[in-house]
Amino acid sequence: MRESGKTNRFGRRFVQLQLGLVLYGLSMALLIRAHLGLDPWDVFHQGVSERTGLSFGTVVIITGAVVLLLWIPLRQRPGLGTVSNVIVIGLAADLALRLVPDAGAWWLRGALVAVGILLNGFATALYIGARMGPGPRDGLMTGLARRFPRLSIRLARTAVEVSVLALGWLLGGSVGVATVLYALGIGPLTQLFLPRLTVPEPAAPEPAVA
Repeated sequence: MRESGKTNRFGRRFVQLQLGLVLYGLSMALLIRAHLGLDPWDVFHQGVSERTGLSFGTVVIITGAVVLLLWIPLRQRPGLGTVSNVIVIGLAADLALRLVPDAGAWWLRGALVAVGILLNGFATALYIGARMGPGPRDGLMTGLARRFPRLSIRLARTAVEVSVLALGWLLGGSVGVATVLYALGIGPLTQLFLPRLTVPEPAAPEPAVA
């Protein structure tokens, strides 16, 4: 019975992980089709995509793999969720970009931004709540903070995201009102959803009574 419970819990976590990653890729596509700006990493992904001719999702996958290599000197250990993050989000984003058309009317663009940011926060909480390993970009920030004790996670995140945002903008990535709204909203949204979507740890077995 205990083994069956562990299997069922793993199954739930795995499904939740993959669903979160697919929805995350969809949220990326919605923001791209709104043409009102992207989150910092996606500004970089889009800029590289436009410069190289590679699809957006392919750049997401390549960037995730490169960032994952940076974990080695930071002594970070990837999990199943980390590897899935590298692959699934990029594939889902490319598929969604084929299905979701560009928004024309201003109200539709605004709606795509609102839904995209909301969905991104929900998807983030889904895959983090599955507890199967952080994404490569999140792990880079936590790894930097552990490797350099004077560097807080918030400061590490800010430094990395400002850097990729600036580089992505120079490469031609889209920066706009959605970039600001994403920066303001993603933290509170993830915090709102995460407690409700985190898979609980298995209960400790009761001690045997002599």
